[in-house]
Amino acid sequence: MIPARPKFHIVKIRALVYPRAHMRILVTNDDGIHAPGLAVAETIARTLSDDVWVIAPETEQSGASHSLTLTAPLRLRTINERRFAVTGTPTDCVMMGCLHVLKDKPPALILSGVNLGANVADDVTYSGTVAGAMEGTALGIPAIALSQEIGENGRLEIDWSPASVHGPGVVKRLLAAGWPLGTLINVNFPGCKADEVTGTVLTPQGQYDLQSSEILERIDARQKAYYWIGLRRRNAEPAKDSDMGAIWAKKIAVTPLHLNLTEYAVLEKLRQSLGDW
Repeated sequence: MIPARPKFHIVKIRALVYPRAHMRILVTNDDGIHAPGLAVAETIARTLSDDVWVIAPETEQSGASHSLTLTAPLRLRTINERRFAVTGTPTDCVMMGCLHVLKDKPPALILSGVNLGANVADDVTYSGTVAGAMEGTALGIPAIALSQEIGENGRLEIDWSPASVHGPGVVKRLLAAGWPLGTLINVNFPGCKADEVTGTVLTPQGQYDLQSSEILERIDARQKAYYWIGLRRRNAEPAKDSDMGAIWAKKIAVTPLHLNLTEYAVLEKLRQSLGDW
């Protein structure tokens, strides 16, 4: 049985409530403790506070979603006074941070990312970056997931400037506005140069017009088969009122996501059709 999470009962956070020196921020990610995007998120956090802690996976955990480790022990490696690596998922990292390392003074904000690649549309359900923010939200702590779309030059020449230049301002404005308990904020930066960003929009989660998986078989040096799960996604010009459409138009996409996955319209229709089953 998965243990119940304690609640810290933070409904919304306002920037002016927390003086710079006292606003504790926890930074995590799913790309691992050595990922360049983690350094970008840490830099964003330091524009908000001097009390910044980093607790990230020891190795890459992309696609881990909201999984947590229950069948193996976790190891916590201390890198320095406020920087740690965990042999687990982003969810493990946030739990370790809030319930162990920082248990005497839990963070007021969790930043997860900055992810290498966008987390939009259906990808949200797979994303370990979004899951890091989900776990913070489940613990009652305001949380923001941050992702940087890959530009035309691909993964090897990714330009982090949209996130590093615009990230502090976006996060500050979100903190000033606040948001309710049970909701996390998913932010995606477009794959372009920082000075090419055309704006920031609040937008719903989109949907790919085609998403399929394939199993790629390879043969190792001992002539034994091994496999990769490949994701193939195609999308014509996406809907403008979506997270995909926003980054397509070189805008920063800001999407609130709710932990409650209930589809209330369908629930009501089924109640009308089936009654008390």
